[in-house]
Amino acid sequence: MTPRRLVLLICAVYAAAFATIACSGAGGDATPTTTAAAAPATTPGGLTPFQVEHGIGPVTAPITVGPVNHDMAERGEHLFEQKCSACHKMGERYVGPALGEVTKRRTPAFVMNMVLNPQGMVEKHPVTKKLLGEFFVQMPNQQLTQDEARTVVEYLRTQAH
Repeated sequence: MTPRRLVLLICAVYAAAFATIACSGAGGDATPTTTAAAAPATTPGGLTPFQVEHGIGPVTAPITVGPVNHDMAERGEHLFEQKCSACHKMGERYVGPALGEVTKRRTPAFVMNMVLNPQGMVEKHPVTKKLLGEFFVQMPNQQLTQDEARTVVEYLRTQAH
């Protein structure tokens, strides 16, 4: 086993153990502002157009954001440090992808669905399947609530330049 694979394996084990830490219950507004269509058409991969753009998981409508809510972002920063920083850095590849510009590449709903449903995303979404092939480690479910995931998105919004 190469040293890099060993480090990735150790990080994956650490991340899985880290996933068992209880949620803090921080609040935030994760209420979607629109509703999903009743019976949307699917793509050749079996995903709806919404799922292709916004991911697969409990967030089933786009999340509308306005100016950064700094109180929410502060709570999200705390959660990010607790739950995400072991594998993610802002400006560099680590165990997982760099997240400093993720809100420029992905919608808030996509990021939330990745946080809330990493297993489903890796199994069904082409973007996350590709990321798994690139990083070799599946993101563990950190057991965040939708409100907590929304605060993490708000924090990540402050990191995009």
